[in-house]
Amino acid sequence: MPIAEEPEPRPAEDPFDNLVLDEEFVRSAEVKEQSGRTRMLTARWKEQPPHDPGGRRSVNDGPRPKRRFGRKPKPVDPWGNVRRSRPNWQAPLYVALAVALVLAALNVESLRGWYADWRGDTGTADGTAARPVPTVGPETAKPTAAAPQVDEQQPTVARPWAGSPAEGWPAGPDAILLPQAQAVGTFDADQVAARLKLVKDFLVASNLDHAMVAGGQTDTALSMLDTDPRRQTEGWLRAPSEKGDATSVFSRFDPRDAIPVNDTVKVQGRMSFEGDGEKGLLVRTDYTFVYALRPGPEAGKKRPSPAAGTVKPAGFTTEDVAPNTWTARTIVRRVMAFRFYDPARYDVDSKKIRFADTDSDVGNSACDVYDGFFHPQFAQFNMSFGTRPEPTGPSSDPYDRSKDIEKHEECGTTTRS
Repeated sequence: MPIAEEPEPRPAEDPFDNLVLDEEFVRSAEVKEQSGRTRMLTARWKEQPPHDPGGRRSVNDGPRPKRRFGRKPKPVDPWGNVRRSRPNWQAPLYVALAVALVLAALNVESLRGWYADWRGDTGTADGTAARPVPTVGPETAKPTAAAPQVDEQQPTVARPWAGSPAEGWPAGPDAILLPQAQAVGTFDADQVAARLKLVKDFLVASNLDHAMVAGGQTDTALSMLDTDPRRQTEGWLRAPSEKGDATSVFSRFDPRDAIPVNDTVKVQGRMSFEGDGEKGLLVRTDYTFVYALRPGPEAGKKRPSPAAGTVKPAGFTTEDVAPNTWTARTIVRRVMAFRFYDPARYDVDSKKIRFADTDSDVGNSACDVYDGFFHPQFAQFNMSFGTRPEPTGPSSDPYDRSKDIEKHEECGTTTRS
């Protein structure tokens, strides 16, 4: 029986077989409405054709034109207007900070000095610059008022006189001027001049000599004294006590407590002379000595008072000290009278010194300490010596030279140093 073959499937009809793309088809095609932006740009470009910014190029445009001096063309919008770019302020700031860090690393000491200045070493407490201190010369007569006030500053090794009127004072032996000599009593003018110079030499040796101030030798000053005053002063050096201490005539500092910042001592005062009423000569002196000191290796420590003569004098450059190390000042005012007797009436050496009167006032030194040295107090230490009581006496201005030295039983304080 013949098998019926399955009929082949009819091929699908192509919908575009009978499509004729003639003019009638084109006219009957559906028209799409343009967008609003397209119509706006079309109207604008009729009046102002768009400008090619040059950002898009094709392989047919040829080689890119060379830039002048390597500068990039400024960006513009499609109509040729230059676009404004935001300023880039961060890059210059980063460069400036990097340069500042490099300079600081290369000059650390200057940076430390700047930091010390910022802390007030060269300015007042409120950060403003300190006013300059007026420069004055040696006194020619007793002043009528205290030294003017100056801006408070913390003195340092670099600026030991900051905040003190002594910054404008003369310094060293040149600050001690001799009056014009005249004949007095049995002494002619030349003899008077010689004794005035002897007094000056003694003041220099006992208050300005580097070794003396640093707690060292006293031989130079002792050699100028006559027999009796020399014996008495040597006893004060060997066994100082409340009844007799070498600081009554010598300015000395224990180098374990305080070391002079340098070899400069500020000086202000005057000298005069007159007859003693017995054909002799009286030389009167009134001088204030200001010492700048830095802490010694044992500053602020409690310890027994040292025995006189056992302290080794300190050098001025024994160790490196930071320039911003805090320092202190001790102010010593000495009012003294030196008598030269008539050698025809008295058995004395008229070329040696005898004391007619000595008086002194010391600012910034521990009270009730009698060991032959001054002991200044430093702001960075809470210094105390033994069982010394706190100051209870009246305050005084050590720079007021218009007043006489006043004596008080209690240990007082100073209003400035």
